[in-house]
Amino acid sequence: MPMWSFTSDSSPKAWHTMNEPQGDATSAPPSLLAVFAHPDDEALASGGLLAWCATLGVQVSLLCLTHGEHGPDQRKSNLQNATTLDVVRARELREAAGVLGIDDVTLLHHEDGMLPWSNTEQLQADISETIARTAADVVLTFDEDGLYWHPDHIAAHERTTAAVAALTGPPALYYVTIPEGTIRAIVAHADTVTPNVDDSVTSRTVLGVTNPDAFGTLAPRPTLALNVTKFTDRKLQAIRCHQSQLGNDALTFLTPESASKLLATEHYRRANVGRQGATFLDSLAADSN
Repeated sequence: MPMWSFTSDSSPKAWHTMNEPQGDATSAPPSLLAVFAHPDDEALASGGLLAWCATLGVQVSLLCLTHGEHGPDQRKSNLQNATTLDVVRARELREAAGVLGIDDVTLLHHEDGMLPWSNTEQLQADISETIARTAADVVLTFDEDGLYWHPDHIAAHERTTAAVAALTGPPALYYVTIPEGTIRAIVAHADTVTPNVDDSVTSRTVLGVTNPDAFGTLAPRPTLALNVTKFTDRKLQAIRCHQSQLGNDALTFLTPESASKLLATEHYRRANVGRQGATFLDSLAADSN
C-alpha cells in the first residue's frame, strides 16, 4: 500500500504518494479504517482524528463489532421498552458517524460483552474482510489495555492486530490510548459545575464506567499526540449522539469551551506489526504542533 502525505494547503487535492514530487496528486486519497467494539467508542476515543481525516478528504470507514446491546440504558422515556437498546445504539452510531463525516459504517452482530469468548476466528475474518474491502492504508483500534481493561476492547485489539499481521502488504496499524488522568479531569470539571452531588450519582461516571481512574492506569506510552482542538466541537457533538449511554454522565457537563481543553489531545501508538514507515498521520501530527 502506498505511503501518503499532504501538501501545506491540507486539501483533498493535496494528497500524494511520498515517492512522487510534491504536488503531483493521485486520483485516490488515502483511507483509514477504525475498528471499535461498541457504539460510542469511536466518539470518545478518536472523534477528533476521525473528523479531521474526513475533513481532509481521507476515505474514513468505521467498523463496530457489536451493537452494545448489553450496555447501560440511561433513557428516561416511557418508550424505552418500545425500542430495544441495540436498535437505539445502532441509530446513535450512525448519527455520530454523520457528525464526524463518516459515510461508510459497518455494524456487526457479535454479542456485546462476549468478544473474548465468541468465535474469534469469525471475528478476525470479519475484520480482515473489512480491511480488504476498504483498502485501508491505516487501521486504528484500541491499545492492549483496552482503554480501561474492557474485555471487548482487548479482544478488538487482539483480533485486529492478528488480522493485520496475517495480511500480505498490510496497512499501518495504530492503537488509541487515553493517558492516565484524562478522564479524571473530565469528572473534576463535572464536579465544579455540580458541586453538591455526592459520589454515588452518575455525574461521576463516563459512558457507564464508574471509576474514571481506570482509564490509562497502565496504558502504554503513546508515540503520537494529535492536537484536535479544531475538531473538539464535532467530537463533543458525536459524543452527545449517544444519549442512551449518557444520562447524567460527566460528559454531559462539557461545553464547547471546556471540551476545547479537555478533549483537545488524542494519543496513539504505532504498532510493531503492519506496514512501517511514514503515514499521513505523521503529517497530521506535524501540522497540529
